[in-house]
Amino acid sequence: MRRGLTGWLLVGVQAILILALVMTPQGSSWPTPTWVVSAGWAISSLGAVWAIWAAFGLGDRLTPTPVPRDGGELRTGGPYAHVRHPIYSGVLLIVVGIAVRTGSVLGLALAAVTIGFFHAKVAFEERLLTERFPGYRAYAAVTPRFVPRPWRAARRA
Repeated sequence: MRRGLTGWLLVGVQAILILALVMTPQGSSWPTPTWVVSAGWAISSLGAVWAIWAAFGLGDRLTPTPVPRDGGELRTGGPYAHVRHPIYSGVLLIVVGIAVRTGSVLGLALAAVTIGFFHAKVAFEERLLTERFPGYRAYAAVTPRFVPRPWRAARRA
């Protein structure tokens, strides 16, 4: 029960951080011409597509909290072959895209805090994944957390 509560608290904090970022007023800390806004939208859109692809990859094992469901299996194919937490990678791209569009130091600071928060959330989740799946340590040793490393995959092949 305690893990479940912790999982929901982490989801709540995540929602608050993202909502605060979305609600950040437009700033003037850097210029936001059309191309900057477009780049921000492109980054966010890429993140959304990546996160949705990863969510479909989990199928019925998808859960709103970082606590893995009983009876699941370790997913290592599709987007999970490139990063251990592709849904979070997608969300972080969305966050970066929003921060770029804000033109605001506050938006940038909220994005940095959100990225740091996701690292802490993943530390909790990975403890649970290591307990649940015997092969998780080996998978984690060769698969990056959030950012794909194509140059490593090329050397492994």
